[in-house]
Amino acid sequence: MTLTSELPLTAPVNLRDLGGIPVAGGTLRPGFAIRADDLSVVDHASAADLVDAGLAAVVDLRSHNEAQFTGRGPLGEMPVTYHHVPFMASLGEARESASPDEMIDQTQFERMYIRMYESAAPRIVASLGVMATAPGATAFHCAAGQDRTGVLAASLLLALGAAHDVIVEDYTRTGVNSQAIMERLAPVMGPIMAQHGFDLEDAARAATRKEFSPAPMEGLLAHLEKTYGDPLVPLREAGLTDGLVATLRERALA
Repeated sequence: MTLTSELPLTAPVNLRDLGGIPVAGGTLRPGFAIRADDLSVVDHASAADLVDAGLAAVVDLRSHNEAQFTGRGPLGEMPVTYHHVPFMASLGEARESASPDEMIDQTQFERMYIRMYESAAPRIVASLGVMATAPGATAFHCAAGQDRTGVLAASLLLALGAAHDVIVEDYTRTGVNSQAIMERLAPVMGPIMAQHGFDLEDAARAATRKEFSPAPMEGLLAHLEKTYGDPLVPLREAGLTDGLVATLRERALA
């Protein structure tokens, strides 16, 4: 196992507060929900800045082997609650249910997002519960802050009544950070991906070869609309209640 102290600690390159995003009845207030790339290897200064700005909880969406590889990092030494809510058991599990291109070509991630939203619905609801009850801001992250993080961000925005085009717009903001994300990921995700037969350089080339596409998120939202009518049905079946939605709205709206 590699300890965080042996890994380079760097500032996040795909972190943003969701404040200002329009939802039903208003906008999200700043300091409620923050989406990010890997916070387990954040540098001490960035970690302190987040806590000083009101960070109260971290939801780590990474798999068990990713979390074990890095530990919690500098935020583990600070007054922040930590919730490990893996959206997939391992990268190996993901590989078994997808073609090679579906694992490295962002333009083809629609099926992965659909599987994640439906299979990880109980974990999505648990994550929303953390946001609803944390005494300050909640930051949620995976490795890149793109896929697992993107699905949770979409879930939150759906629960709050955001329009689909608003959700897609937030998702696509990650595109400008793709190169920086890959460079920051390399020390951690390179070895982990290699264990499961993936090559991070292949993924990096795929990420920069094509323009970042809104299609995966558009496809997820279209699938939910067509299949369920109400996109929240999988989450409601997994425990999302009107009470939890009301609490989210009370805390989230500006």
